[in-house]
Amino acid sequence: MTETLVRPAGVTDRTVAAAHQALAGRHGGLRTALAFAGPAVVASIAYMDPGNFATNIQAGAKYGYGLLWVVLLANVIAMLFQGLSAKLGIVTGRNLAELCRDHFPRPVVWAMWGVSEIAAMATDLAEFLGGAIGLALLFHLPLFAGMIVTGIVTYGLLMCEQFGFRPLELIIGSIVGLICLCYLVEMFIAPVDWASAAFHAVTPQIADAGALLLAVGIIGATVMPHAIYLHSGLTQARVPVRDDNDRRMVLRFSNREVVIALAVAGLVNIAMVMMASGAFHAGHPEVAEIETAYHTLTPLLGAGAAGVFLVSLIASGVSASTVGTMAGQLIMQGFIGFRIPVWIRRLVTMLPAFVVVALGANATNALVISQVVLSIALPLPMISLIIFTGRKDIMGTFANSALTRSLAVMATAAVLILNVVLIVQTLG
Repeated sequence: MTETLVRPAGVTDRTVAAAHQALAGRHGGLRTALAFAGPAVVASIAYMDPGNFATNIQAGAKYGYGLLWVVLLANVIAMLFQGLSAKLGIVTGRNLAELCRDHFPRPVVWAMWGVSEIAAMATDLAEFLGGAIGLALLFHLPLFAGMIVTGIVTYGLLMCEQFGFRPLELIIGSIVGLICLCYLVEMFIAPVDWASAAFHAVTPQIADAGALLLAVGIIGATVMPHAIYLHSGLTQARVPVRDDNDRRMVLRFSNREVVIALAVAGLVNIAMVMMASGAFHAGHPEVAEIETAYHTLTPLLGAGAAGVFLVSLIASGVSASTVGTMAGQLIMQGFIGFRIPVWIRRLVTMLPAFVVVALGANATNALVISQVVLSIALPLPMISLIIFTGRKDIMGTFANSALTRSLAVMATAAVLILNVVLIVQTLG
Protein backbone atom coordinates (compact mmCIF):
# COMPACT_ATOMS: atom_id res chain seq x y z
CA MET A 1 0.00 0.00 0.00
CA THR A 2 1.33 3.43 -0.95
CA GLU A 3 1.45 6.06 1.78
CA THR A 4 1.80 9.83 1.71
CA LEU A 5 4.96 11.31 3.11
CA VAL A 6 4.25 13.48 6.13
CA ARG A 7 6.33 15.34 8.64
CA PRO A 8 6.51 13.18 11.77
CA ALA A 9 6.03 14.93 15.09
CA GLY A 10 9.28 15.94 16.72
CA VAL A 11 11.44 15.59 13.59
CA THR A 12 12.95 18.75 12.17
CA ASP A 13 12.00 19.99 8.69
CA ARG A 14 15.62 19.79 7.56
CA THR A 15 15.87 16.12 8.50
CA VAL A 16 12.59 15.30 6.76
CA ALA A 17 13.71 17.15 3.62
CA ALA A 18 16.99 15.23 3.57
CA ALA A 19 15.10 11.95 4.04
CA HIS A 20 12.71 12.84 1.18
CA GLN A 21 15.64 13.45 -1.13
CA ALA A 22 17.39 10.25 -0.09
CA LEU A 23 14.28 8.13 -0.57
CA ALA A 24 13.79 9.71 -3.98
CA GLY A 25 17.32 8.63 -4.90
CA ARG A 26 18.67 12.15 -5.33
CA HIS A 27 21.46 11.88 -2.75
CA GLY A 28 23.84 9.24 -1.50
CA GLY A 29 26.91 8.80 0.64
CA LEU A 30 27.54 10.32 4.06
CA ARG A 31 24.88 13.03 3.73
CA THR A 32 22.20 10.41 3.16
CA ALA A 33 23.44 8.25 6.03
CA LEU A 34 23.35 11.20 8.44
CA ALA A 35 19.75 11.95 7.49
CA PHE A 36 18.75 8.52 8.81
CA ALA A 37 21.14 8.43 11.78
CA GLY A 38 20.07 9.13 15.34
CA PRO A 39 17.87 6.45 16.92
CA ALA A 40 20.61 3.86 17.47
CA VAL A 41 22.97 6.53 18.81
CA VAL A 42 20.35 7.58 21.37
CA ALA A 43 19.64 3.96 22.32
CA SER A 44 23.37 3.20 22.58
CA ILE A 45 23.82 5.56 25.53
CA ALA A 46 21.83 3.03 27.57
CA TYR A 47 24.72 0.61 26.98
CA MET A 48 27.29 2.96 28.51
CA ASP A 49 25.41 3.99 31.64
CA PRO A 50 26.75 4.02 35.24
CA GLY A 51 25.37 0.51 35.76
CA ASN A 52 27.96 -0.60 33.22
CA PHE A 53 30.63 1.30 35.15
CA ALA A 54 29.70 -0.50 38.39
CA THR A 55 29.57 -4.02 36.95
CA ASN A 56 32.60 -3.56 34.70
CA ILE A 57 34.78 -2.13 37.46
CA GLN A 58 33.91 -5.02 39.77
CA ALA A 59 34.43 -7.55 36.97
CA GLY A 60 37.83 -6.18 35.97
CA ALA A 61 39.11 -5.63 39.52
CA LYS A 62 38.13 -9.05 40.88
CA TYR A 63 38.34 -11.33 37.84
CA GLY A 64 40.74 -9.50 35.55
CA TYR A 65 39.90 -10.14 31.91
CA GLY A 66 37.94 -13.30 32.81
CA LEU A 67 34.49 -11.82 32.11
CA LEU A 68 35.33 -10.02 28.87
CA TRP A 69 33.55 -12.78 26.96
CA VAL A 70 30.33 -11.89 28.79
CA VAL A 71 30.67 -8.25 27.71
CA LEU A 72 31.22 -9.32 24.10
CA LEU A 73 28.31 -11.79 24.15
CA ALA A 74 25.97 -9.25 25.72
CA ASN A 75 26.88 -6.70 23.06
CA VAL A 76 26.16 -9.12 20.21
CA ILE A 77 22.77 -9.92 21.77
CA ALA A 78 22.11 -6.19 22.12
CA MET A 79 22.85 -5.60 18.43
CA LEU A 80 20.38 -8.32 17.43
CA PHE A 81 17.52 -7.08 19.59
CA GLN A 82 18.05 -3.37 18.97
CA GLY A 83 18.02 -4.15 15.26
CA LEU A 84 14.75 -6.07 15.63
CA SER A 85 13.22 -3.27 17.70
CA ALA A 86 14.20 -0.66 15.10
CA LYS A 87 12.75 -2.86 12.35
CA LEU A 88 9.46 -3.21 14.21
CA GLY A 89 9.03 0.57 14.39
CA ILE A 90 10.09 1.18 10.77
CA VAL A 91 7.85 -1.51 9.27
CA THR A 92 4.71 -1.15 11.39
CA GLY A 93 4.80 2.51 12.42
CA ARG A 94 4.04 1.25 15.94
CA ASN A 95 6.30 0.75 18.94
CA LEU A 96 6.69 -2.45 20.95
CA ALA A 97 4.61 -1.30 23.93
CA GLU A 98 1.70 -0.28 21.65
CA LEU A 99 1.72 -3.66 19.89
CA CYS A 100 1.74 -5.45 23.25
CA ARG A 101 -1.33 -3.42 24.26
CA ASP A 102 -3.10 -4.23 20.99
CA HIS A 103 -2.37 -7.96 20.82
CA PHE A 104 -1.99 -9.31 24.37
CA PRO A 105 -4.76 -9.94 26.95
CA ARG A 106 -5.41 -7.02 29.26
CA PRO A 107 -4.02 -8.72 32.43
CA VAL A 108 -0.80 -9.54 30.58
CA VAL A 109 -0.51 -5.94 29.37
CA TRP A 110 -0.91 -4.57 32.89
CA ALA A 111 1.63 -7.05 34.26
CA MET A 112 4.13 -6.19 31.53
CA TRP A 113 3.64 -2.49 32.18
CA GLY A 114 4.26 -2.99 35.90
CA VAL A 115 7.43 -5.00 35.33
CA SER A 116 8.61 -2.47 32.73
CA GLU A 117 8.07 0.43 35.13
CA ILE A 118 10.08 -1.38 37.83
CA ALA A 119 12.83 -1.96 35.28
CA ALA A 120 12.69 1.71 34.25
CA MET A 121 13.08 2.78 37.89
CA ALA A 122 15.98 0.35 38.35
CA THR A 123 17.55 1.85 35.24
CA ASP A 124 17.15 5.40 36.42
CA LEU A 125 18.45 4.47 39.88
CA ALA A 126 21.74 3.40 38.30
CA GLU A 127 21.96 6.31 35.87
CA PHE A 128 20.93 9.01 38.32
CA LEU A 129 23.17 7.75 41.13
CA GLY A 130 26.11 7.38 38.77
CA GLY A 131 25.89 10.96 37.55
CA ALA A 132 25.47 12.23 41.11
CA ILE A 133 28.47 10.24 42.39
CA GLY A 134 30.63 11.61 39.58
CA LEU A 135 29.61 15.22 40.25
CA ALA A 136 30.07 14.80 44.00
CA LEU A 137 33.59 13.40 43.60
CA LEU A 138 34.76 15.77 40.87
CA PHE A 139 33.52 18.97 42.53
CA HIS A 140 33.81 17.78 46.16
CA LEU A 141 30.07 18.11 46.77
CA PRO A 142 27.84 16.17 49.16
CA LEU A 143 26.17 13.30 47.31
CA PHE A 144 22.76 14.87 47.95
CA ALA A 145 23.87 18.07 46.19
CA GLY A 146 25.22 16.02 43.29
CA MET A 147 21.83 14.36 42.96
CA ILE A 148 20.03 17.71 42.80
CA VAL A 149 22.41 19.02 40.12
CA THR A 150 22.00 15.81 38.11
CA GLY A 151 18.22 16.15 38.30
CA ILE A 152 18.33 19.75 37.05
CA VAL A 153 20.72 18.96 34.18
CA THR A 154 18.75 15.93 32.97
CA TYR A 155 15.51 17.92 33.06
CA GLY A 156 17.18 20.63 30.97
CA LEU A 157 18.25 18.04 28.40
CA LEU A 158 14.72 16.64 28.27
CA MET A 159 13.41 20.11 27.46
CA CYS A 160 15.51 20.08 24.27
CA GLU A 161 13.07 17.53 22.86
CA GLN A 162 10.50 20.29 22.34
CA PHE A 163 12.73 21.56 19.50
CA GLY A 164 12.57 18.17 17.76
CA PHE A 165 14.44 14.91 17.97
CA ARG A 166 17.46 16.17 16.04
CA PRO A 167 18.87 18.60 18.63
CA LEU A 168 18.61 15.95 21.35
CA GLU A 169 20.15 13.33 19.05
CA LEU A 170 23.09 15.66 18.39
CA ILE A 171 23.58 16.32 22.11
CA ILE A 172 23.47 12.61 22.97
CA GLY A 173 25.79 11.84 20.05
CA SER A 174 28.28 14.43 21.34
CA ILE A 175 28.17 12.88 24.80
CA VAL A 176 28.79 9.43 23.31
CA GLY A 177 31.83 10.89 21.58
CA LEU A 178 33.06 12.38 24.88
CA ILE A 179 32.74 9.03 26.68
CA CYS A 180 34.62 7.28 23.86
CA LEU A 181 37.39 9.90 24.00
CA CYS A 182 37.70 9.46 27.77
CA TYR A 183 38.21 5.71 27.48
CA LEU A 184 40.58 6.07 24.56
CA VAL A 185 42.71 8.21 26.86
CA GLU A 186 42.38 5.63 29.67
CA MET A 187 43.64 2.87 27.34
CA PHE A 188 46.87 4.82 26.82
CA ILE A 189 47.30 5.35 30.57
CA ALA A 190 46.33 2.00 32.12
CA PRO A 191 48.64 -1.03 31.68
CA VAL A 192 46.84 -3.53 29.43
CA ASP A 193 47.79 -7.13 28.61
CA TRP A 194 46.34 -7.19 25.10
CA ALA A 195 47.07 -10.88 24.47
CA SER A 196 45.30 -11.98 27.66
CA ALA A 197 42.37 -9.66 26.93
CA ALA A 198 41.97 -11.11 23.44
CA PHE A 199 42.06 -14.68 24.81
CA HIS A 200 39.45 -14.08 27.52
CA ALA A 201 37.15 -12.18 25.12
CA VAL A 202 36.49 -15.46 23.27
CA THR A 203 36.96 -18.01 26.08
CA PRO A 204 33.85 -18.52 28.25
CA GLN A 205 34.46 -19.15 31.95
CA ILE A 206 32.69 -18.50 35.24
CA ALA A 207 35.13 -18.66 38.14
CA ASP A 208 32.66 -18.73 41.05
CA ALA A 209 29.25 -17.61 42.31
CA GLY A 210 30.37 -13.99 42.44
CA ALA A 211 31.38 -14.14 38.80
CA LEU A 212 27.93 -15.49 37.94
CA LEU A 213 26.25 -12.58 39.71
CA LEU A 214 28.43 -10.13 37.82
CA ALA A 215 27.80 -11.94 34.52
CA VAL A 216 24.04 -11.52 34.98
CA GLY A 217 24.61 -7.91 36.02
CA ILE A 218 26.72 -7.25 32.91
CA ILE A 219 23.99 -8.64 30.67
CA GLY A 220 21.36 -6.60 32.52
CA ALA A 221 23.53 -3.49 32.18
CA THR A 222 24.20 -4.11 28.50
CA VAL A 223 20.97 -5.50 27.02
CA MET A 224 18.55 -2.96 28.48
CA PRO A 225 14.75 -3.59 28.59
CA HIS A 226 13.91 0.10 28.28
CA ALA A 227 16.25 0.49 25.29
CA ILE A 228 14.44 -2.32 23.45
CA TYR A 229 11.12 -0.53 23.97
CA LEU A 230 12.58 2.88 23.18
CA HIS A 231 14.26 2.01 19.88
CA SER A 232 10.98 0.96 18.25
CA GLY A 233 9.47 4.27 19.37
CA LEU A 234 12.38 6.29 17.98
CA THR A 235 12.05 4.69 14.55
CA GLN A 236 8.26 4.41 14.25
CA ALA A 237 7.91 7.95 12.89
CA ARG A 238 11.54 8.98 12.54
CA VAL A 239 11.68 8.81 8.73
CA PRO A 240 8.55 9.11 6.51
CA VAL A 241 8.06 6.15 4.15
CA ARG A 242 5.66 5.55 1.25
CA ASP A 243 6.03 1.86 0.42
CA ASP A 244 8.05 -1.29 1.05
CA ASN A 245 10.94 -0.09 -1.11
CA ASP A 246 11.31 2.94 1.15
CA ARG A 247 11.10 0.70 4.21
CA ARG A 248 13.89 -1.51 2.87
CA MET A 249 16.12 1.49 2.31
CA VAL A 250 15.43 2.90 5.78
CA LEU A 251 15.98 -0.55 7.28
CA ARG A 252 19.37 -0.89 5.61
CA PHE A 253 20.51 2.42 7.06
CA SER A 254 19.06 1.47 10.45
CA ASN A 255 20.90 -1.86 10.56
CA ARG A 256 24.19 -0.19 9.71
CA GLU A 257 23.66 2.43 12.40
CA VAL A 258 22.79 -0.23 14.99
CA VAL A 259 25.97 -2.17 14.25
CA ILE A 260 28.18 0.93 14.35
CA ALA A 261 26.58 2.56 17.42
CA LEU A 262 26.51 -0.63 19.50
CA ALA A 263 29.99 -1.66 18.37
CA VAL A 264 31.21 1.65 19.78
CA ALA A 265 29.25 1.03 23.00
CA GLY A 266 30.69 -2.48 23.19
CA LEU A 267 34.24 -1.21 22.79
CA VAL A 268 33.66 1.29 25.59
CA ASN A 269 32.44 -1.51 27.89
CA ILE A 270 35.41 -3.69 26.98
CA ALA A 271 37.69 -0.72 27.67
CA MET A 272 36.07 -0.28 31.12
CA VAL A 273 36.84 -3.89 32.08
CA MET A 274 40.37 -3.68 30.66
CA MET A 275 41.09 -0.44 32.51
CA ALA A 276 39.81 -1.90 35.80
CA SER A 277 41.77 -5.09 35.23
CA GLY A 278 45.00 -3.30 34.34
CA ALA A 279 44.73 -0.80 37.20
CA PHE A 280 43.25 -2.88 40.04
CA HIS A 281 43.34 -6.67 39.50
CA ALA A 282 46.97 -7.34 40.46
CA GLY A 283 47.21 -5.12 43.53
CA HIS A 284 43.68 -4.00 44.41
CA PRO A 285 41.19 -6.78 43.55
CA GLU A 286 38.96 -5.63 46.42
CA VAL A 287 37.97 -2.46 44.52
CA ALA A 288 34.21 -2.78 44.09
CA GLU A 289 32.90 0.76 44.37
CA ILE A 290 33.04 3.70 42.00
CA GLU A 291 34.27 6.00 44.79
CA THR A 292 37.04 3.55 45.71
CA ALA A 293 38.01 3.17 42.07
CA TYR A 294 38.39 6.94 41.74
CA HIS A 295 40.48 7.32 44.90
CA THR A 296 42.62 4.31 43.96
CA LEU A 297 43.20 5.53 40.40
CA THR A 298 44.76 8.80 41.59
CA PRO A 299 47.91 7.29 43.19
CA LEU A 300 48.12 4.46 40.63
CA LEU A 301 47.66 6.29 37.32
CA GLY A 302 47.60 9.94 38.32
CA ALA A 303 44.99 12.65 38.88
CA GLY A 304 44.48 13.00 35.12
CA ALA A 305 43.30 9.39 34.72
CA ALA A 306 41.01 9.72 37.75
CA GLY A 307 39.57 12.99 36.41
CA VAL A 308 38.93 11.50 32.96
CA PHE A 309 37.18 8.58 34.65
CA LEU A 310 34.83 10.97 36.50
CA VAL A 311 34.11 13.08 33.42
CA SER A 312 33.04 9.95 31.53
CA LEU A 313 30.91 8.83 34.49
CA ILE A 314 29.10 12.20 34.73
CA ALA A 315 28.51 12.31 30.97
CA SER A 316 27.19 8.75 31.09
CA GLY A 317 24.87 9.33 34.05
CA VAL A 318 23.34 12.57 32.81
CA SER A 319 22.71 11.41 29.25
CA ALA A 320 21.55 7.90 30.17
CA SER A 321 19.15 9.28 32.77
CA THR A 322 17.68 11.59 30.12
CA VAL A 323 17.19 8.69 27.70
CA GLY A 324 15.75 6.53 30.50
CA THR A 325 13.09 9.15 31.25
CA MET A 326 12.19 9.29 27.55
CA ALA A 327 11.84 5.51 27.53
CA GLY A 328 9.64 5.58 30.62
CA GLN A 329 7.27 8.03 28.95
CA LEU A 330 7.06 5.87 25.84
CA ILE A 331 6.46 2.69 27.87
CA MET A 332 3.62 4.24 29.87
CA GLN A 333 1.96 5.79 26.84
CA GLY A 334 2.35 2.60 24.81
CA PHE A 335 1.00 0.16 27.40
CA ILE A 336 -1.83 2.14 28.94
CA GLY A 337 -2.30 5.09 26.59
CA PHE A 338 -1.55 7.57 29.36
CA ARG A 339 1.12 10.28 29.44
CA ILE A 340 2.21 12.38 32.40
CA PRO A 341 4.19 15.65 32.33
CA VAL A 342 7.90 14.94 31.98
CA TRP A 343 8.76 16.80 35.19
CA ILE A 344 6.48 14.50 37.20
CA ARG A 345 8.12 11.40 35.70
CA ARG A 346 11.53 12.93 36.36
CA LEU A 347 10.62 13.42 40.03
CA VAL A 348 9.10 9.94 40.43
CA THR A 349 12.08 8.14 38.89
CA MET A 350 14.48 10.16 41.05
CA LEU A 351 12.82 9.03 44.28
CA PRO A 352 14.42 5.53 44.53
CA ALA A 353 17.89 7.10 44.32
CA PHE A 354 17.10 9.53 47.14
CA VAL A 355 15.68 6.66 49.22
CA VAL A 356 18.87 4.60 48.71
CA VAL A 357 21.03 7.52 49.84
CA ALA A 358 18.72 8.38 52.77
CA LEU A 359 18.88 4.79 54.04
CA GLY A 360 22.66 4.88 53.93
CA ALA A 361 22.89 2.00 51.45
CA ASN A 362 26.07 1.42 49.47
CA ALA A 363 25.53 3.29 46.20
CA THR A 364 27.69 1.04 44.01
CA ASN A 365 26.09 -2.14 45.38
CA ALA A 366 22.72 -0.60 44.62
CA LEU A 367 23.92 -0.01 41.04
CA VAL A 368 24.92 -3.67 40.60
CA ILE A 369 21.67 -4.97 42.13
CA SER A 370 19.68 -2.66 39.85
CA GLN A 371 21.40 -4.28 36.85
CA VAL A 372 20.44 -7.76 38.09
CA VAL A 373 16.82 -6.54 38.35
CA LEU A 374 17.06 -5.36 34.74
CA SER A 375 18.37 -8.73 33.60
CA ILE A 376 15.45 -10.51 35.29
CA ALA A 377 12.97 -8.12 33.61
CA LEU A 378 14.70 -8.46 30.23
CA PRO A 379 13.07 -11.65 28.84
CA LEU A 380 9.60 -10.03 28.60
CA PRO A 381 10.44 -7.47 25.90
CA MET A 382 12.78 -9.95 24.21
CA ILE A 383 10.04 -12.60 23.89
CA SER A 384 7.47 -10.02 22.79
CA LEU A 385 9.83 -8.69 20.14
CA ILE A 386 10.47 -12.20 18.77
CA ILE A 387 6.71 -12.83 18.57
CA PHE A 388 5.82 -9.62 16.76
CA THR A 389 8.77 -9.47 14.35
CA GLY A 390 8.09 -13.09 13.37
CA ARG A 391 4.40 -12.56 12.50
CA LYS A 392 3.70 -12.06 8.81
CA ASP A 393 0.30 -10.51 9.55
CA ILE A 394 2.17 -7.71 11.34
CA MET A 395 5.48 -7.53 9.46
CA GLY A 396 4.48 -8.78 6.01
CA THR A 397 7.54 -9.61 3.92
CA PHE A 398 9.76 -8.18 6.66
CA ALA A 399 8.97 -11.01 9.12
CA ASN A 400 12.04 -12.62 10.64
CA SER A 401 13.80 -15.35 8.72
CA ALA A 402 14.24 -18.78 10.31
CA LEU A 403 17.90 -17.96 11.07
CA THR A 404 17.10 -14.64 12.75
CA ARG A 405 14.31 -16.24 14.78
CA SER A 406 16.61 -19.07 15.90
CA LEU A 407 19.37 -16.68 16.97
CA ALA A 408 16.89 -14.51 18.88
CA VAL A 409 15.37 -17.53 20.64
CA MET A 410 18.83 -18.80 21.64
CA ALA A 411 19.80 -15.38 23.00
CA THR A 412 16.60 -15.15 25.04
CA ALA A 413 17.11 -18.69 26.33
CA ALA A 414 20.65 -17.79 27.44
CA VAL A 415 19.34 -14.83 29.45
CA LEU A 416 16.59 -16.97 31.00
CA ILE A 417 19.03 -19.73 31.97
CA LEU A 418 21.41 -17.27 33.59
CA ASN A 419 18.54 -15.74 35.54
CA VAL A 420 17.22 -19.13 36.72
CA VAL A 421 20.71 -20.18 37.85
CA LEU A 422 21.13 -16.90 39.71
CA ILE A 423 17.77 -17.25 41.48
CA VAL A 424 18.49 -20.87 42.47
CA GLN A 425 21.92 -19.87 43.73
CA THR A 426 20.49 -16.96 45.70
CA LEU A 427 17.93 -19.25 47.35
CA GLY A 428 20.69 -21.63 48.32
